[in-house]
Amino acid sequence: MPSKRSALATLGALVCLLTAMFATTPAQAAVPAGDGPAGRVLVLPPAPSGASAVSARSAAASTPTSSPAVRTSHIRPGATYTCASGNLCAVVWDPTTSDYKVFFFYSCNRYSLSGWNGTGTYFDAQTGGVTSYFYGQSGNVLKSFTPDSTNHSYNWTPVWSIRNC
Repeated sequence: MPSKRSALATLGALVCLLTAMFATTPAQAAVPAGDGPAGRVLVLPPAPSGASAVSARSAAASTPTSSPAVRTSHIRPGATYTCASGNLCAVVWDPTTSDYKVFFFYSCNRYSLSGWNGTGTYFDAQTGGVTSYFYGQSGNVLKSFTPDSTNHSYNWTPVWSIRNC
């Protein structure tokens, strides 16, 4: 009896091994929404003049935010980042970290902004013929635009909200 069980166990293991060998495909990591292989690599500008004079301990210094929150990344001046297809990427100086904070606006929404001051950039890599808007304090449209494959410089100080669709 033990030899029959041993033979069956060996046969079962062999079948499992052969099935695994022929059914295996290369592993691929799941890609989060908006992080596809297509995207534009962009170079951040140098630090704003006088940026080193702003201390993170200063009462006036606050980190830029959006509400609702989106994916962000802190990147040093002159470095590169990728604005993936489907995103409106907005870059603003963060005086609390002395680097740029990149916001990746992907989901269609109107986003309230806080702490966005000075000149930064935006790049619209959205698809589907969308029109985006920057709004002032009273809700007035400051700028409307469609994707155009250009990295734009922009003064964020008067912008109170962004709608990316």
